[in-house]
Amino acid sequence: MPRMLRAMGVTLALLSMLGFGTNILVSRHAVVRMPIEQGFLIALTINVVVSLLAFAADLTLTQRLFSWNWNGAWIYAFSGFVGTYLGRRLMFDTVRLLGPARASVLHSCTPVFSMIAAWALVGERLGAFELILMAVVMFGLWFTQPPSTDTSLTAQADRRLIHRGMLIGILTIAGFGASNGLRGLGMRAWAEPILASAIGSGTGLVLQLITTRKLLGVLRDLLKGDRRGMLLYAISGIATAWGGIFLVAAMAHIEIALAALVTHTTPLLVFPVSVFIYRNREALTWRTLGGALLVLGGITLLLLR
Repeated sequence: MPRMLRAMGVTLALLSMLGFGTNILVSRHAVVRMPIEQGFLIALTINVVVSLLAFAADLTLTQRLFSWNWNGAWIYAFSGFVGTYLGRRLMFDTVRLLGPARASVLHSCTPVFSMIAAWALVGERLGAFELILMAVVMFGLWFTQPPSTDTSLTAQADRRLIHRGMLIGILTIAGFGASNGLRGLGMRAWAEPILASAIGSGTGLVLQLITTRKLLGVLRDLLKGDRRGMLLYAISGIATAWGGIFLVAAMAHIEIALAALVTHTTPLLVFPVSVFIYRNREALTWRTLGGALLVLGGITLLLLR
């Protein structure tokens, strides 16, 4: 693969990482101001609007010919189901239960599932080296969980919340991994990264509207909701829209697994912010830092493979 194309792919993936990392940081504040069910509707709506506006701008500026591809559209729609509707919906719960820093470390393990999906869907092979480094990343993830010697009921409840957050987080990254594989497959059938984001987000929005209980009541409460919370979820929608667009675009230049790998290095953004701006409020110790370094070291070696 030409070096210039690989550099372009890595750059696009890093821009995607900035988008998703911003979402993790913003979600920390959004979930305490407005219920996730309401906020998720805002974020998805903004996703669709931003993607459609970007697609319209792209067609206007490039004046290229456009043709619809049903096969690619269905693939992008299914990726929206597993990644946008299931994965990102659960990501809000993961941030709420684990905090943005630990959620980011967990999020960075998505490439493990992305590699499996890429191998299953488009034949990207996994070697022994990659499998060993995946184990390093997973060990680093475990190591970020600080030990506790407190046997009080409060501590036990906290541990139960962490365990629940870990379970939800694993389901989240499995959805993201499968979605990444599907997006890569879609790019091989229909190379429309901006429209891919619109279709995926639109699918997630429609499913969320269908499955929301007492939708009219939720919408009424939304109109009377916290304005700052609305703004934060809107920022989340903008960040994730561009994150998704840049991720799919990166897959046109580099391997699916590599694009996912670079995109999910969100601790590079989230950890410094958590430590220096949030004043270490999540009890980020040397143990958690060491675990994060293992995760990032494994990801870096996978990147350099």
